[in-house]
Amino acid sequence: MLNYIIRRLLYAVPIILGVIAITFFLFNVLQSPRAAAVLNLGPKAKEETINQWIEDRGMDKPMVVQFARHVGNLLTLDLGTSWRSGRDLREVFLQGAGPSMLITVPGFFAGLIAGVGLALYQVLVRNSLVDRGLTVLAVALMSIPTVVYIIFLQTVVAVWLNYFPVSGFDWTGLGTLRFVALPILVMVIVNVGSDVRLYRAIFLEEIGQEYVRTAQAKGASARRILGVHVLKNGMIALITLTVAQLPKLIMGTLLIENFFSIPGLGNVLVQAIQLADQPVVMASVFLGSLFYIVALILTDVAYAFADPRIRLS
Repeated sequence: MLNYIIRRLLYAVPIILGVIAITFFLFNVLQSPRAAAVLNLGPKAKEETINQWIEDRGMDKPMVVQFARHVGNLLTLDLGTSWRSGRDLREVFLQGAGPSMLITVPGFFAGLIAGVGLALYQVLVRNSLVDRGLTVLAVALMSIPTVVYIIFLQTVVAVWLNYFPVSGFDWTGLGTLRFVALPILVMVIVNVGSDVRLYRAIFLEEIGQEYVRTAQAKGASARRILGVHVLKNGMIALITLTVAQLPKLIMGTLLIENFFSIPGLGNVLVQAIQLADQPVVMASVFLGSLFYIVALILTDVAYAFADPRIRLS
């Protein structure tokens, strides 16, 4: 297994370099240094100020030199500094990781449990009115934009009922839960519809397998068949769907954090896009691709643990 992981990491190197090259090309070749300077300093900036801004960031050097320096910095995890705030981006991302994890980790596991549980129940009562009703509900949840859920819950739960703050964030121990409860609820609602539909399809396929009929012939109850046999044999598909979402746990959720004013990684990226803070956007793309590749490797490793018949080679 170790050899397999090493090979996958080596295969990931050209992919990461490709992502870096494409991102660098889009931001530095299609946009001139002067245009970037004017965008950040304003159209009324003096010529000497613009030239100094470009020189301070090394954007007056040949493109090859700039790219080599950019790659070298990323290889040492030097993500650069923000054009707007001047802060080291490692500090920015580390500071934003905490609030993002407080939302995405509970939201991820709560959504996973809800999705699997509802899908198993639908398979248990398949082809009934309850099953059809839950299917319609899942499709409806999938069809509603995330912004609608956010505005509805902010208006009803936060404003009218005054149960939770409308927005904001503060590290106050257990009091922090007041600020993240609604974002977590939104994240669960947004994902549960599509998850239930996918998981139900997976479990329905498993329920028609030969091992299920064997278990039924031996007198196993429907609940045991679903909770033990079907769930276990559907783990490969579940792992594929869930582990691939791990980058979301790191990079946060853009809309949710922005609307609730959560100072997480998603909000950092949204503000960087709005302010044309190029280093923040480039670093976010790099980290997102890096975490996604790691998640794919973890998916393959999880396959081997979920099914002993699978061998990594």
